[in-house]
Amino acid sequence: MKRREFVLLGTTCVAAGPALATGSPTIKVAKTATCGCCSAWVLHVQEAGFSVDAQNVDQDDLYALKDRLGITPELSGCHTALVDGYFVEGHVPASDIARLLDQRPDALGLTVPGMPMSSPGMAGPGAGDTFETLLVAKDGSTSIFARHS
Repeated sequence: MKRREFVLLGTTCVAAGPALATGSPTIKVAKTATCGCCSAWVLHVQEAGFSVDAQNVDQDDLYALKDRLGITPELSGCHTALVDGYFVEGHVPASDIARLLDQRPDALGLTVPGMPMSSPGMAGPGAGDTFETLLVAKDGSTSIFARHS
């Protein structure tokens, strides 16, 4: 093994340590091939130590997935993920996903509706603005799961 590969492997193991230590399940992401912010969010989640299986799908298939999961247009983001029986819609911070998996609420999943500029994967103009992660109950109602500023 070359020194560079060894250093990269070591860095990956350190970064993945928290998620691997808890046996975190793989996050399966459906996104479109042309969405750069989706790819940036996938990187954010991977850097937090989660294993990610990202699949590029066409927009119609992505909308159909959102419909099947009960994700209304008001709750929608640009990509949809599934992890251990929950959906994770849009630019949800990795720390919120870890908390969801730790607490295991009786819910459908988490969403960050729209594309807040300060959310993970976005970091454009307006970065630093407050946004909320919502918990979506099985009846479709929402409550604030976390506030981020």
